[in-house]
Amino acid sequence: MVVGLVSVSSYQASAQFAKGDNLVNLGIGVNSYYNGGIPIGASYEYGITEDISVGVGVDYLSYRYNYGASRYGFNIFYLGARGSYHFNRLFNLNVEELDIYGGAQLGYRSFTWKDDFGGSAGDTYGSGVFFGIHAGARYYFKPGLGAFLELGAGGSGNARLGVAFKF
Repeated sequence: MVVGLVSVSSYQASAQFAKGDNLVNLGIGVNSYYNGGIPIGASYEYGITEDISVGVGVDYLSYRYNYGASRYGFNIFYLGARGSYHFNRLFNLNVEELDIYGGAQLGYRSFTWKDDFGGSAGDTYGSGVFFGIHAGARYYFKPGLGAFLELGAGGSGNARLGVAFKF
């Protein structure tokens, strides 16, 4: 066990963002805009310059609940293009394990609602085009493997935690 801890702690992480990097986030939401459920999501981005990455993101949220003898529920699916600016060079951050970023996304949201009365929440949320923004940080424990925290608006939740990969 001691040998394992020493090898992990001595393994140098070199993970600031660079052109050509492939970035993957897999996470769960810590809250939701939709009064229930735990959003799950993934994103992929590719570094096109030393500071800019572009890619895609997907989110899913499903929730069912009972009110008396009635049952209600919804499903939400987001799919969109996203881009990020990586601030490490701009802020002159020399922490190799840290990647600070922010950006925007544009895509399509599919929202479906079911209840015992045949009702619809289409007027409230609806399906259609969505625009979102995000700001986040990745901390790599090993080259290519870390954790992330992302805050945002326009997706299924406004805070997400998860695992980050870089290759």
